[in-house]
Amino acid sequence: MEIIVCVKQVPDTTEVKIDPQTNTLIRQGVPSIVNPFDKNAVEEALRLKEKHGGKVTVISMGPAQAKDALKECIALGADEAILLSDRAFGGADTLATSRTLAAGIKKIGNFDVILCGKQAIDGDTAQVGPEIAEHLDIPQITYVSKLEITDGVVRAEREHEEGYEIFETKLPVLLSVVKSINEPRYPSIKGTMKANRKEIPIWTAADVDVNPEHIGLKGSPTQVRRIFTPKQRVQGEIIQEDNARTAVNRLLTKLNQAKII
Repeated sequence: MEIIVCVKQVPDTTEVKIDPQTNTLIRQGVPSIVNPFDKNAVEEALRLKEKHGGKVTVISMGPAQAKDALKECIALGADEAILLSDRAFGGADTLATSRTLAAGIKKIGNFDVILCGKQAIDGDTAQVGPEIAEHLDIPQITYVSKLEITDGVVRAEREHEEGYEIFETKLPVLLSVVKSINEPRYPSIKGTMKANRKEIPIWTAADVDVNPEHIGLKGSPTQVRRIFTPKQRVQGEIIQEDNARTAVNRLLTKLNQAKII
């Protein structure tokens, strides 16, 4: 079974800060991690490989430092990794990103399953995975919490707000997974040594068959104009009195003082 996993290197959201002057993310000195949902996708890919045999290839789009995320996936057990990196890819929204990743997947060649995390924690759009499936013209099942593949038929349990749905489709397929699908493993010493020796190939815009007008900022119909931190709300006050009438009178007094009533 040929399995491809799409991963993204994201800022650790516990460390994200906003520059008050430029209203942009401060990335310098902020640690980057593999998107947590993508780790679940990698784990599920490895389990499929252990059950059915085959190969796991991890692909990502990002700057050169995204190699670290790919090496972490190799350490976990992935066989190959590819980084799509080019200034032409910069400024991409979800649509342009999905076009680029789909072009990279086409260059890889044959595949049976594409796995993605349900969403990235820095954008939370959950759009890239489904868009890749549309570009490749293959079926997709999102928010997968349980997965079985038998004789080329995929049976997936899909999580939603009111319960679960069961879907079936045939390979090839794209699946986006939720956190509850598995518990990601830790890298082994052997895997870490393999990752340290592994050379991650970098594919540029010239290496993949994609229209320059459809990638990066040019190919992005949506653009982020401003990022800002919401103003800190004033802490509320709890009015505690022996009886309700006194509490209400005190509340009315405060509302009058604040010119709310």
